[in-house]
Amino acid sequence: MTIRLYNVFADISEERPPARVSPQHERVLAAKAAERLGIDAAEVKNLRVVRRAVDARHRPRFVYTLDVDLGERERALCEYLPLHSARVLAQEEIPKPAPGSEPLAGRPLAVGAGPAGLFAALTLAQYGYRPLVLERGRPVAQRVEDIARFHAERTLDPESNCLFGEGGAGTFSDGKLTTLIDDPRIAGVLAVLVECGAPEEIIFDAKPHVGTDRLRDVLVNLRKKIEALGGEFRFGARVEKIIPTGNALKVSAAGEKYESGAVLLAIGHSARDTYMMLRDAGVTLEPRAFQIGLRIEHPQEIINTAQYGKWSGHPALGAADYRLVWKGTDGFRPVYTFCMCPGGEVMAATAQPGRLCTNGMSNCARDGRFANSALVVPVSPEDFASFSTPGDPLSGIRFQEHWERAAFGLGGGDYGAPAQKARDFLSGSVGGGVGETSYRFGVVPADLSMIIPDFATRSIRRALPVFGKALKGFDEADAVLIGPETRVSSPVRIVREDGARRAVSTPALYPAGEGAGYASGIMSSAVDGILSAEAIITRFACPG
Repeated sequence: MTIRLYNVFADISEERPPARVSPQHERVLAAKAAERLGIDAAEVKNLRVVRRAVDARHRPRFVYTLDVDLGERERALCEYLPLHSARVLAQEEIPKPAPGSEPLAGRPLAVGAGPAGLFAALTLAQYGYRPLVLERGRPVAQRVEDIARFHAERTLDPESNCLFGEGGAGTFSDGKLTTLIDDPRIAGVLAVLVECGAPEEIIFDAKPHVGTDRLRDVLVNLRKKIEALGGEFRFGARVEKIIPTGNALKVSAAGEKYESGAVLLAIGHSARDTYMMLRDAGVTLEPRAFQIGLRIEHPQEIINTAQYGKWSGHPALGAADYRLVWKGTDGFRPVYTFCMCPGGEVMAATAQPGRLCTNGMSNCARDGRFANSALVVPVSPEDFASFSTPGDPLSGIRFQEHWERAAFGLGGGDYGAPAQKARDFLSGSVGGGVGETSYRFGVVPADLSMIIPDFATRSIRRALPVFGKALKGFDEADAVLIGPETRVSSPVRIVREDGARRAVSTPALYPAGEGAGYASGIMSSAVDGILSAEAIITRFACPG
């Protein structure tokens, strides 16, 4: 058995563990564990770092959760420790799905090569189901070239951009792996990512990330892993039509036709044309609440100083991050930060010409000059019901497009972004300049209240000074707002059965991930894809 120890502290003057915990630091942590347990350090047989975070409330320090093996003494020792300090760790096993007996027509199809589609395909391949992955975009290497061309020539490729292509939208973000879900499959997802080239510290960091630069290699290796198990990929294969036929679906993509009794739909939250195709095919969709707002950017040094004080710049600490929430009062909506990118840049994240929305990106080292984060408020279906015909489940998309068109025009019509100093936004002034930002296409000073709804403008104006008190400099002169941020999550849900995970209207269709409206972020999407793959396995016999 294993004892899990919580809140084991290490000063920043002590060696920071690298990706693979060094023997020297392992000895330091073992000594701290032994001191907590009141035993000799030699009695600690095995030690594993479960979690590492930075506590910046006073003098910055690292706080660890450790698993230690002690042999027969574990349970007796743990009885004398406070519950918040340690516990005997029970072994948690993930039940393996048993293949079902229903015959499967054709190979299972996974539509979309984002986190949900990739981990669903991996799961199916591991059980011998030989999935075929259809991805409308291009492999990651070609995708990188297409985005570089977009930056150089301002010519957008609607099928290969920051939203579409191998890895999905998360590839050109930050590769953040934080999640609010609690599922034992998370450990397996992290282990696969490390096996494919992600930094090993994602296993135990409290806020793990891979970084856009490292993700490119990880995705290639993950694809090769799926292929080695019998899976196949078709890139440039946008699904144009699905037709129910008996217990299966006929799927048309890039001039090819496929038929399968299990089509796992992992399209991502920006496949607007696919949503329209699904609606017209009779798939049950419903509008879904989402978020809208702006990106806020600061020099990274401001965030470092606000978080770490005089220890800012210490090599053990790296670039500081933050998470801020204002619950909203007196008719104002909640405001919160999302997708915070230390040492990153603000990106043009769009797949449609004539539209503009922003996102954040950072590389593994997070060593850029700027920090940015989304600053968003919730949007309900009632807010966007009037943007389409009554009963249209895609009215949220029309709402997003309305503000994205306004932003494109206000930014000059060539992917420049509207921007405003935070203080000018607070006062309603547009006269001042903006200064330097990380946004590659350049920014245009503008009144940002013109590109987000009035309720969002009012709520963000109320929240900014509150955030400025929590994080010094957040709302001051060097803070710049760039917008809009419209695609935090999907405005549509593809309705599915709770247990079987099939679309209620189309039993051969298995919606999964962000685009289905059941996940948010890389980790929850990956787990949702795995669970949907397991549902397919338990229903159908392996085709052999």
